[in-house]
Amino acid sequence: QVQLVESGGGLVQAGGSLRLSCAASGNIFNFNGMGWYRQASGEQRELVAVITRGGYRNIADSVKGRFTISRDIGKNTVYLQMNSLKPEDTAVYYCNAEGAGALYGMNYWGKGTLVTVSS
Repeated sequence: QVQLVESGGGLVQAGGSLRLSCAASGNIFNFNGMGWYRQASGEQRELVAVITRGGYRNIADSVKGRFTISRDIGKNTVYLQMNSLKPEDTAVYYCNAEGAGALYGMNYWGKGTLVTVSS
C-alpha cells in the first residue's frame, strides 16, 4: 500500500517562505511522476508543480519563479520550496504520485497540508 505523507505547512506572512515535504512509503522510481496540487476554499484542485521520474519539472505559471520542486531519491521524498508567498497561495497542498510499472494507472494522494499566507 503506497502512502504519501506531507509535512511543512503552516501560517506565514506574505513574502515569507515555507518548504513542504512529501515522503513516499516506497521507492519514488515506482512512480512516473510526483507532484504537488493545491485546493483553495471553494476552488478546484490545481497543479502546482510536478517532477517526473526522469527529473523533468513542470511548474504552474502562477508560481513560476517563486516555487521550486525537488527530490531526495535516497529519502523517497519530494519537496516544494515556496518563496515570496502571497495570500492567494493559501490552500491545502496535496502530494500526488502516478504509479509506474506494476503500479501503472494508479494515482495516489496524500491527506494534504494547509498553507495559510497572511497579508
